[in-house]
Amino acid sequence: MGNPDISLKKYKLVIFVDGTFWHGYNWEERKHSIKSNREFWIAKIERNMQRDQEVNDYYQSKSWTVMRFWDFEVKGELGACIKKVLDEISRYS
Repeated sequence: MGNPDISLKKYKLVIFVDGTFWHGYNWEERKHSIKSNREFWIAKIERNMQRDQEVNDYYQSKSWTVMRFWDFEVKGELGACIKKVLDEISRYS
């Protein structure tokens, strides 16, 4: 269930990089800016968000840690994202 962008089996850690549009970043504000085909896009993005939660729940039920980063975080703050991952991994050392 759910295809993580990175999976570190040794640490039972999955990492997802979510696209701002597709996964509903700042959704309550941003959904109002969708102008064309609103019904379709709002339903699609809200389903993506629901699926993200289902995937989180699935991995967490298997005692995996789920980390999610927004695409703009990885592009603009890669070092900070890597530090968060390394901090998580260091808990197992």
